[in-house]
Amino acid sequence: MTPTFLQVSICLILGIVLIIVLTARYRVHAFFALVLACFVVGMGVQMPVADILRFSKEGFGNIMRSLGFVIVLGTTLGVLLEYTGCTRVMADFILRKTGDKRAPLAMSLTGFVVGLPIFCDSGYIVLSGLNQSIAKRTGIAMSVMAVSLATGLYSVHCLIPPHPGAAAAAGTIGVEFGKLISWGIVIAVPAMIVGYLWALYAGKKWPKEVNEDIGHHPTAPTPAGARPSVLMAFMPVVVPIFLIALHSFFALEGASGAGWHSIVNVLGVPEIALSIGILLALAAGKNWKREALGKLLTESAEKAGGILVIIGAGGAFGAVLAATGLGKHLGGMQALEKLGLLFPFVLCAVLKTAQGSSTVAIITAASIVQPLLPVLGLDSENGKLIAVLSMGAGSMMISHANDAYFWVIAKFSGLDMRTMLRVYTLASVWMGLITILSVYILSLFLSY
Repeated sequence: MTPTFLQVSICLILGIVLIIVLTARYRVHAFFALVLACFVVGMGVQMPVADILRFSKEGFGNIMRSLGFVIVLGTTLGVLLEYTGCTRVMADFILRKTGDKRAPLAMSLTGFVVGLPIFCDSGYIVLSGLNQSIAKRTGIAMSVMAVSLATGLYSVHCLIPPHPGAAAAAGTIGVEFGKLISWGIVIAVPAMIVGYLWALYAGKKWPKEVNEDIGHHPTAPTPAGARPSVLMAFMPVVVPIFLIALHSFFALEGASGAGWHSIVNVLGVPEIALSIGILLALAAGKNWKREALGKLLTESAEKAGGILVIIGAGGAFGAVLAATGLGKHLGGMQALEKLGLLFPFVLCAVLKTAQGSSTVAIITAASIVQPLLPVLGLDSENGKLIAVLSMGAGSMMISHANDAYFWVIAKFSGLDMRTMLRVYTLASVWMGLITILSVYILSLFLSY
C-alpha cells in the first residue's frame, strides 16, 4: 500500500521530534536517535522491518563510502596540527601582523584559518590559553576576545568540508568538494566579519571579567625551540585546500589528459590532498617519538569514529525518507517552489535551534531536502551548491544552551550564561542571517 502524503508528513514530523527530544532533553547519542527515527518513520508508513533495515544499511554504506576517509583524514590532520604547535605558530604570526590593539581581529582571523581543518570546539580549546593571555596583556574584555575567536572558528565549521556537517550534506546532495570549499570560504568571510563586529560592540556593552577559576585544561605547550616555522605551520592547511580547489577548477573546465593536469587531478582528490596535509604536519613536528605518533593516530581514529557513526546514521535516515516517496508527494507543491533556497535554511535553522548540534541539523536537513531539489528549483549543479550553503547558514542559527560548543566557550573563557546569550548567541543569529544573505547574492550570479 502506498502511504498518503498526510501519513508520510506525520511520520516525518514524529521522526524529527524524536531526534530533537532524545538528543536535546535526554542526551541520547545522535546515532541512536537517528536509527530510532528510521524505524519510527518506516513503520509509520507501514514499511516492512526487513525493508527498513535494507534501506538503512544502504544509506549508511553509501555515506561511509563517500565520506569515511575524508572524515578520518581531516580529523587526523587537526589532531597533528594541535600537537605540533602549528596552530600556535599561526596564531602568533597573525597577532604580530595585526598588533595588540587589533587583538580581537587577530583571534577572529586565527579562528578562521585554524578552523579550516580543525573542529570548532577543538580549535577553541587549543587556542583558549593564548586567547586568555592576550586578553590579560591588552586589557580587552574577555567577552570580546572569546567571541571573536569563537565566531571565526564557527564560520568555517558550518560551511566547509572536511567538517562533518558540510561534508555529509555535500555527499547526500551531490556537490563536488572542491567547489563547496572554494565558495564556502568566500561565504564564510562575511560571517566571520559580522561575528567579529558584534563581538566588539556587544562585548564592550556587556563586558564580563574572567572568573578566577576557569575550567581550562591546556595541553602541554610546545617549547619555543621545537615549534615549526611559519611556513611549515601554514603549509598543512593551505596546500590541501589549494590542491582540492585546483582539482575542482580543472574538473569545471573539463581539463583532462596527460601532463600536469592529470597529476593535479590525482593530488586534488580530497583523500589524497588531506593525506599530503598530514605528511606536511608530520614534517612540521620535531623530535618525534614512536609512542607519541601511535597515540595521536589512535586518538584521531577514535575521535573520527564518533563522528562517522552519526553521519552514517544520517545517511540511513535519508535513505528511509527517500523510500517513503516524500519527494514525489511534495513534487507538485507550488509553495515549496516559491521558497527556493529559503527552505533548506529555515529547516536547518529550526533543527539546529531545537536540538543544538549543527552537524545533526545539517545531516537531517540534507536527508529531507535531497528529494525536494527539483521542486525547489535547486536540482542543477549550482543549485545543489546553493542548497548546501543555505543549510550551512541555517546550521549557524541559534547557538545557545543546548549546543556543546556554547559550553566549551563559556567554560574555557569564564563567561556566565547571561553574557554568553547576549554576546555569543546573538552573534550566531547575525552570522546565520548574513550568511543566507550572502548565499542569496551568490545565487544571483550563479545560473541554476
